Amino acid sequence: MGEVGKNQRPLTEVEMENYRLKKELAETRMERDILKKAAAYFAKESQRGAR
Repeated sequence: MGEVGKNQRPLTEVEMENYRLKKELAETRMERDILKKAAAYFAKESQRGAR
């Protein structure tokens, strides 16, 4: 059997940039989801305290 990655060609600049952007997008989406949950939590807490 061949070794893993033995026949892979080097990535082009465009492919490297695409990989970097996909990684950044995934991180940004995760941060957005966390912020949405935090905002909903604090909105709920502030309504509870206003009663």
